[in-house]
Amino acid sequence: MDPRIGEIKRITKETEITARINLDGTGECRIDTGIPFFDHMLNGFARHGLFDLDLKCRGDVDVDSHHTIEDSGIVLGQAVLKALGDKKGIKRYGYFILPMDEALVMSAADMSGRPYLSFDMNFTVPKIGDMDTEMVHDFFYAFSYSAMMNLHIRELSGSNNHHIAEAAFKAFGKALDAATQIEERLGDSVWSTKEML
Repeated sequence: MDPRIGEIKRITKETEITARINLDGTGECRIDTGIPFFDHMLNGFARHGLFDLDLKCRGDVDVDSHHTIEDSGIVLGQAVLKALGDKKGIKRYGYFILPMDEALVMSAADMSGRPYLSFDMNFTVPKIGDMDTEMVHDFFYAFSYSAMMNLHIRELSGSNNHHIAEAAFKAFGKALDAATQIEERLGDSVWSTKEML
């Protein structure tokens, strides 16, 4: 099977983003968004999902982190959707519960073609490093809707905000990896009674 790769370039007055994701990679990544903590989160997502990810963003971080992070979510979701093509043979569902010291976060994904985000996390600080904590939600919202996926992310326990956020990105990478794996028994079909995703 050829590697499943999605490439997207998006330019607005607020951001210029180029992204390339290989769903069948080894976790190699080159990420530069101008927001070091966000880069750290995306590295965890790619490494633990075993996605090869190149992402470069030039955004108006002098304003705040909002446009850069939200638009990166849009572009990455579009890249994943493009890499999946007709979705034939994918397992469709994936989930993972990831511990990181005292933090425990669950992520569950369905590549259903029906976008939805259920997000239940409790941050106690307005920023982690140079990233607004409210943007964790907005990233996953943008990603899930652009990828046309159903995504649940839930904090089960935790007290350290860095650990909680990092566990969410890593758990999402693991869940997305599981959902996009190929199920050989499906052959040339999709896993749906509708026969389409």
